[in-house]
Amino acid sequence: MMRKRQYLFIDFEFSMPERKVRMKDFYPEIIEVGAVLVVDEQIVEQFSSYVTPLKFPKLSERCKSFLHITQQQVDSGLSFYDFIRKLEEFNKNHLETTIVTWGNMDMKVLRHNCLHAGVKFPFHAHELDLSMEYKRFFGDQNQTGLWKAVQEYGKEGTGRHHRALDDALTTYNIFKLVEKDKRYLEKPKPTTIGDRVDFSKLLNEFA
Repeated sequence: MMRKRQYLFIDFEFSMPERKVRMKDFYPEIIEVGAVLVVDEQIVEQFSSYVTPLKFPKLSERCKSFLHITQQQVDSGLSFYDFIRKLEEFNKNHLETTIVTWGNMDMKVLRHNCLHAGVKFPFHAHELDLSMEYKRFFGDQNQTGLWKAVQEYGKEGTGRHHRALDDALTTYNIFKLVEKDKRYLEKPKPTTIGDRVDFSKLLNEFA
């Protein structure tokens, strides 16, 4: 019997400094999380929350304008420590887990934020950067943005770009499309005798 495995599709939105303003020691902090937990190709949980930044709690105007996130939303969000506890819960069923993100920034910023907060990184899991998988699969020269990738499939993204849960769901949708294409390429259909012989030509010869 095959052991169950789970995939956790994650997207974070980060704080950002004002343009051309040097903020001493600034680093991006997670201010919104979207997570989609999938077990045996079924969504079993969706999670979305704002997160209150620890080091730079006041959002820049650029950040609020770009992400359409208000100061009030992050002020009333999860504390960073509660946010980490929530991520740890995804490990609790002890299934083999793969965390899937679009790009490598989400896990980098999470590791960096954990380091600064003095907390342990919450995951014991494989990590998959789907944007690199997509790039390799299609032989693209450059990495493709999340919503451009889904449009290249002739689809639309879920909800609104730069909303963490919508982006996590969109990542999941692309993952399913790429996996389906990979399976299709790995298992070419066996040719029938009809594919190998052009019967119309054959019949003409005997006509």
